[in-house]
Amino acid sequence: MALAGATEGRLAIIAGSGKLPLFLAEAAREAGENPFILRLKNEADPIWDDFDSAVVGVGDMSGLSALFQKHKISRVVMSGAVKKRPSLGEIHVNWKSILKLPMALRTLLAGGDDAVLKMVISLIEAQGCHVIGAHEILPDLLATTGPIGGIVPSSDDWRDIERAADAAETLGRLDVGQGAVCVGGRIVALEGVEGTDAMLARVARLRGEGRISQRRKGVLVKLCKPQQDIRADLPAVGISTVENARAAGLAGIAVEAGRALVIEREAMVAAANAAGMFVIGIDRGLKGAGE
Repeated sequence: MALAGATEGRLAIIAGSGKLPLFLAEAAREAGENPFILRLKNEADPIWDDFDSAVVGVGDMSGLSALFQKHKISRVVMSGAVKKRPSLGEIHVNWKSILKLPMALRTLLAGGDDAVLKMVISLIEAQGCHVIGAHEILPDLLATTGPIGGIVPSSDDWRDIERAADAAETLGRLDVGQGAVCVGGRIVALEGVEGTDAMLARVARLRGEGRISQRRKGVLVKLCKPQQDIRADLPAVGISTVENARAAGLAGIAVEAGRALVIEREAMVAAANAAGMFVIGIDRGLKGAGE
């Protein structure tokens, strides 16, 4: 059965790095779609031989619009990581987006990631396309409430989860990042522009230097930003998150149920179980659920 809206025009997947764009493309194909892949220049992984695709610059709205028209695209999903914002010289707009150019430039220079993504969504929709979320194509990716693996948090872990969740929520409101690490009730790391994996590497380094307790494990919490448009950049965890959290000495990972993506769930759960770590979906409306 085709996805809702499949008769309205072709689906395009704007692909950054990582495996998520491929999972979405395969799911869309299984649902009867013929997705067209817009591979972001210097970002997308070379995994698209089995799909119709084209390369487009991150800031090339003119080129993007031309591809939308050529391939009769009406719906767009944005997925995958983008490491670098376009420079001013890489921004190319067409008449449909020219009025938004001053706003776009201000956002690129001073806005956080969520502000940038909202700006990109508005530019895409100015071309006449409808932006949809990754979870609309592959809803099974969404984290569910409760343990995702075979291990559950201890009472100490729950206290760390609550404190890290409060920190991650505050961080999100500032449009800075989505993750926080708490060890023994102490916030030891907040996610910035470097991303989750780099933050966890920093925690591992600090622990090795004795700056973080060797006795207490701690947790990673990732939350959707309170003001975030959930059609783009939902928090995601996967095998690499588990591996990096293990290297950082953490007891486990908590993500926001219904507003975070779990990539390669079975393999991730197997890795977490093997490492003796929990992965759990939490509902921010149910604070203290683990007590």
